[in-house]
Amino acid sequence: MTDEAVRSRTELTIAPPDLLDRAAEAALELAGDRPWSQIALRDIARAAGVSLVELYARAPSKGALLDRLSTQLDALAIEAGEVETAPDPHDRLFEVTMARLEAMAPRRVLLIAIGRAEGVIAMAPRLARTARALLEAAGLDTSGPEGRLRVVAMTVVWARTLQVWRDDEGALNRTMAEIDRRLKQMRDQLGRIGAGF
Repeated sequence: MTDEAVRSRTELTIAPPDLLDRAAEAALELAGDRPWSQIALRDIARAAGVSLVELYARAPSKGALLDRLSTQLDALAIEAGEVETAPDPHDRLFEVTMARLEAMAPRRVLLIAIGRAEGVIAMAPRLARTARALLEAAGLDTSGPEGRLRVVAMTVVWARTLQVWRDDEGALNRTMAEIDRRLKQMRDQLGRIGAGF
């Protein structure tokens, strides 16, 4: 490999994080110090070392930063789906759902506090996007009428999973049992209306 290729590869590896990534990280750090409702976008911009004008142009609300964080976590579940080879769609969905929760684990307490502060209505679009990402990561189509039904059903599964995960400490046995049970129910219900997997 030439020196130029090594230098180019190194530059890609150590490229500075995107402004939104830095701001999302700063928002989480601030949430560790005070309630989410007491944090303004201006506070996040300062903590991220960017101007409010610059941040506002890319993320006009704290919700936009949570969207960015959610997308990052979804990407980790999608990566897990790329290596998941189980023949049964239920098993693949179970694994990518667990991968999404594992990605959240290091910031569990903060994410739970932020989720409570945001409320279900504000979180609904993120829940649906994550449900779509989990389905796609498991190799299940989300397009057309059948795909939309899968997304709705998986959104319910994901929302319920988060409720159980929030109160489940340690090995997550209750959470895993809930995922398994809800995915089986989802498969049966979708099967009855011709949108199964």
